[in-house]
Amino acid sequence: MQLEQDKTKSFSEIVQTFQERLYWHIRQMVLVHDDANDILQNTFLKAWNGLDKFRGDSQLSTWLYRIATNETLTFLAQKRMRNVFSIDETEDLLFNNLQADSFFDGDEAQLKLQKAILTLPEKQRLVFNMRFYEEMPYDQMSEILGTSVGALKASYHHAAKKVEEFLKKE
Repeated sequence: MQLEQDKTKSFSEIVQTFQERLYWHIRQMVLVHDDANDILQNTFLKAWNGLDKFRGDSQLSTWLYRIATNETLTFLAQKRMRNVFSIDETEDLLFNNLQADSFFDGDEAQLKLQKAILTLPEKQRLVFNMRFYEEMPYDQMSEILGTSVGALKASYHHAAKKVEEFLKKE
């Protein structure tokens, strides 16, 4: 009984420590508050269920980001499958949902930036968001995404160029 209470207390501290960062990590990809909240709940549910299996081979934050990233990518793939949309149509849907989201309080410039980011392929968008918004070091991104630092740097560079070109056109 005490062990279960300790686990619950520890997990509660984990949630308090990481929920805001993970929420924004997810929100940058799905854009809609309610979707981000649902994915965050799924992330913590998976983390709770897998807590006993966490061996500490990586940092706790890296493990949680990996779960959140996988949950987000799964959500986006399912959304595409459910709606039988192309990637472009899915990105348009996400952008339209963002504009209608009462929790989005950005100005016109932020809306244009989000539209530019949505033109990126999913993996580039993920890398761009992690680096640009979260200022995450490449080595931590490498652990989370299972991609080499060099590939991540190249991906970010290409993404930043695409965003810049899009914004120049707008």
